[in-house]
Amino acid sequence: MEVILLERVAKLGQMGDIVRVKDGFARNFLLPRNKALRATADNRTKYEGMKADLEARNLKAKGEATQVAEKINGRNVVILRQASETGQLFGSVSVRDIITSFESDGVAISRNQVLLDHPIKTIGQHGVSIAVHPEVEVGVTVTVARSADEAERINRGEDISTRQDDIDAAAEAIAAAGEFFDPEAQHDDEPAQDEAASEK
Repeated sequence: MEVILLERVAKLGQMGDIVRVKDGFARNFLLPRNKALRATADNRTKYEGMKADLEARNLKAKGEATQVAEKINGRNVVILRQASETGQLFGSVSVRDIITSFESDGVAISRNQVLLDHPIKTIGQHGVSIAVHPEVEVGVTVTVARSADEAERINRGEDISTRQDDIDAAAEAIAAAGEFFDPEAQHDDEPAQDEAASEK
């Protein structure tokens, strides 16, 4: 199906472009969301009449989006989750979690503006793109950690996979075990074995 784009669509074209797309994509996404019109003779004429209005609305929306983009560009959002010792999350961080984090900071973004290919499943810093407008895209950092303290350490660039506290605790445990067990102690296992053999 051929359609006339009413706004810029990523990987497809700019406003006013006539592009060929699959019928399902046009019927289920582009047409219901008013992102395109069918490329009929009547719609081409209709588009020419509304072109100036569409461009004015696009410029206004782009200006507002640029202001929002300046507020969130480069922002670091911290999300706390439970995770295993290896850093694998029990669950995942989804688009909804990122939106909720921004809302707690007073920034409203919609679900389709967060460009997250797959859910985040590990602890650490993850780059996420936010498309506040079809022509305005910014990058934010999502820090996933088990605690606020761990999030601070991740943001400072520390490697949390090998914590110095754990290394010190392991060294103390080995030292305590060495004191508890006396390697020169005599074992009285042999007489018990001799008695068991004589009973047979």
